[in-house]
Amino acid sequence: MPAVTRPVDERILTELDHARILGLMRRTALSDAQKHALDALLDAADVVPAREVAPDVVTMNSRLRLQGEGDAEPRDVTLCYPADASAEAGLVSLLSPMGASLLGHRVGGEAVWLTPTGTPRTARILALHFQPEAAGQYTT
Repeated sequence: MPAVTRPVDERILTELDHARILGLMRRTALSDAQKHALDALLDAADVVPAREVAPDVVTMNSRLRLQGEGDAEPRDVTLCYPADASAEAGLVSLLSPMGASLLGHRVGGEAVWLTPTGTPRTARILALHFQPEAAGQYTT
């Protein structure tokens, strides 16, 4: 049987994450770049029920390990909503370029985004330390 391949740019969102992002977009003043990033994510992503999302997919409130291109060491971050963001604590907002680029990728995938200065950045997702859905938390 031939190996199943998946598109490199495949993005997967849970129905709950999809709905919450739409709500966030409706009630938050977004920059053009934020709106574009979220629109592109919502348009391109496959949407699945939370109970059916694979345990290797980055969902909201996931804790993950990244290896940034050119970084000496990997780092751990948690993808969160804007109100919970804290760079010092490794809490990366969905509304940041990095955050929007991480959501929906699988372990082994690469997230690509532009820094505020316009420099492209790439990071490989090395591991998921925690995914709410895999832990049975379908409404957080």
